[in-house]
Amino acid sequence: MNPVFIAVLGALLLLNLISFLLMWHDKRCAEKNQRRVSEKTLFLSAVLFGAFGGTLGMFVFRHKTKRWRFRVFFPLMMVLQAAVLGYLWSRGVLG
Repeated sequence: MNPVFIAVLGALLLLNLISFLLMWHDKRCAEKNQRRVSEKTLFLSAVLFGAFGGTLGMFVFRHKTKRWRFRVFFPLMMVLQAAVLGYLWSRGVLG
């Protein structure tokens, strides 16, 4: 396998895991009335190719689902990121 593909896949898995866990942590803090993860941080994690994990976390934990910015932006970023990765794959950059 192409080492670039393996590195990109590993980075994507890590970034999406972080986004998923940030949603879990923020939901948990909200329930306990503790200091929360800022929305800026949640959006940044989605922009940095963690949109799938953030979207998954949003629906698994039922967190931020009533906020239109999250309901629209996270899935939209997920589609855009998939398109970028598909484009890079088709150009042979990823393998």
